[in-house]
Amino acid sequence: MSKNLVIATCIAAGILIWLLSGILTDDSGTAEHDSLALESAQSVPVGQTDLPRVRAVVLRSESRTRYLVLRGKTESKRAVDVKAEISGKIVSRPMERGMRVEQGELLCEVAVDDREVAVAEAKASLEEARIEYEGSLKLKEQGLQSETAIARSAARLESVRAQVHRQTLNLERTQIVAPFGGVVEQLHMNVGDFAVPGAVCATLIDLDPMLILAHVTESEVENMALGDQVVGRISNGRDIAGVVTFVGRQSDPVTRTYPVEITVDNADFSVRSGLTVNVRIGLGEVDAHQISPALFALDDAGEIGVRTLGKNNVVEFHKVRIIEDGPGGVWVTGLPDTTRLITVGQEFVSAGQQVEAVYPNDPSAQVAQP
Repeated sequence: MSKNLVIATCIAAGILIWLLSGILTDDSGTAEHDSLALESAQSVPVGQTDLPRVRAVVLRSESRTRYLVLRGKTESKRAVDVKAEISGKIVSRPMERGMRVEQGELLCEVAVDDREVAVAEAKASLEEARIEYEGSLKLKEQGLQSETAIARSAARLESVRAQVHRQTLNLERTQIVAPFGGVVEQLHMNVGDFAVPGAVCATLIDLDPMLILAHVTESEVENMALGDQVVGRISNGRDIAGVVTFVGRQSDPVTRTYPVEITVDNADFSVRSGLTVNVRIGLGEVDAHQISPALFALDDAGEIGVRTLGKNNVVEFHKVRIIEDGPGGVWVTGLPDTTRLITVGQEFVSAGQQVEAVYPNDPSAQVAQP
């Protein structure tokens, strides 16, 4: 046999031996792995099941006041542009912007000019017409005066009376006064300006009571009523209280919400108009549970809810409604009075699935519920 053939035979024999040694080693490893798996299976505690394990807590409902939370703004009860009714030069304006005035206080004064003289002249004409009319009546008693002349005297008397009233009003209109108590927000005339009928002297706003205007959705409007107590917080941090005095019956065509008006006492005028306010309206007592918002889930229809445990630890999905948010979690309605809420593992189970539950806060509840 040649030398090359001997070398090739030796190499082939070596390769064959190496391959056989690998197969034998793999069988040994598999046998060892199977032995460990069997040992591990035999070490599982007796009574452990293959059901998914979740952690749950037992919650019991508490009575809570349900609040409707709205966002609105303060608004003055009324704002009026106080205008001149006659022509003339402004000779006095005692008020300044921001001043508080009472009803009837002077805002602007128009020059009297000859209006006092006109009143005196009209009163003299009135006296003349009265004497003339009374004389006509005496002549009638003597048969010396006709009915036509008497009627003419009476008509003149009434005409002069009207003239006296007209001239008196013109004199009074030189005083432009506040129609109600409030605050002077704007001044539109200065001393020396010439006023014409309809020219604005000042803008007056009424801040007591103050109004809060908000809008409520169509799903909540039926829960509101006149006289409902309201508490709120202004954007500057101040707390206020009031009552519902108006609930609209015509919705906004764009937002489909209804206007709500809340009246707040503001005798000291400390609440300004135009401030943002968050208000809470009490809608009665309800049974609610406090849970963490991290436990919320959505069902196939997109409804918000939580997963709980029912009979024989079967997972259930309950739709909930948030009624209040607080530092310890949110308060929700829609759960049974006593609820076994899944707190860990809820994202790995679904409604209708049976699980094994652990209750850190109530060991006695670990027994399957009937």
